Amino acid sequence: MSALALPSPRTEAGPGPLPAIAFDHACLCYGSTTVLDGVHGTVLPGQAVALVGPNGAGKSTLIKSALGLVRVGSGTVSVYGQRPAAARSRTAYVPQADTLDPEFPVTVGQVVLMGRYRAAGWLRRPGRRDRAIAADALELVGLAARTDDRFGTLSGGQRQRVLLARAIAQQADVLLLDEPFNGVDAVSRDALLGALRELLSGGAAVLVSTHDLTVARDLCAQVCLLNGRQFAFGPLEQTLTADNLRCCYGSHAFEVDGSAIVAGT
Repeated sequence: MSALALPSPRTEAGPGPLPAIAFDHACLCYGSTTVLDGVHGTVLPGQAVALVGPNGAGKSTLIKSALGLVRVGSGTVSVYGQRPAAARSRTAYVPQADTLDPEFPVTVGQVVLMGRYRAAGWLRRPGRRDRAIAADALELVGLAARTDDRFGTLSGGQRQRVLLARAIAQQADVLLLDEPFNGVDAVSRDALLGALRELLSGGAAVLVSTHDLTVARDLCAQVCLLNGRQFAFGPLEQTLTADNLRCCYGSHAFEVDGSAIVAGT
């Protein structure tokens, strides 16, 4: 799938890669209201970081801050050393609820080709290379055979895989995913995980919000634990502890056979 090759991560003068996303004691606001405070950590190229916390914790807000859509009251948010709004060509976003009407008469292949509009230009018809990139993206999520099917006829999990393929077709360095595993079937869950692992191996950075701690453990190197503020940001074994989860979730966190479980989110 050479058409899906991602750009090599840019490096800074010092050792190691330039962080794909850097949160430096960021305080995020809507208007004058602080929604999320004290976020400090990085997402490196080739790394996935899970955003974990209850509903309303600020996970979607943090993802949108990496797109430049949320005001930073103090601290900074940067994407490859730039302001997020200036680096949007390097990011691709899969929202929690897509605005594409399932009843709209558009095929699976056409939805994925939408991911090429930014590179090709809105007034130019997609070319052969654009179609090859879109086809490779659909193959990566396991839906190449459905390219001519109407988008609305797919299951919810399959539609989520198509939306990921649309983001993959952008060939961005950074993928931002807001609850992509909510309500998907086991087959689609495995397909999404497989596609994301392939992208990570190619150097992409992934920031993904999820309520599923199994997904966090299966996919991500680090976790950012949130609920109005940052409770922890670091390796899984240091963040997904029973004590941290109880502090973040309150009475919704408990233990079963020594494992931390989160309920009522």
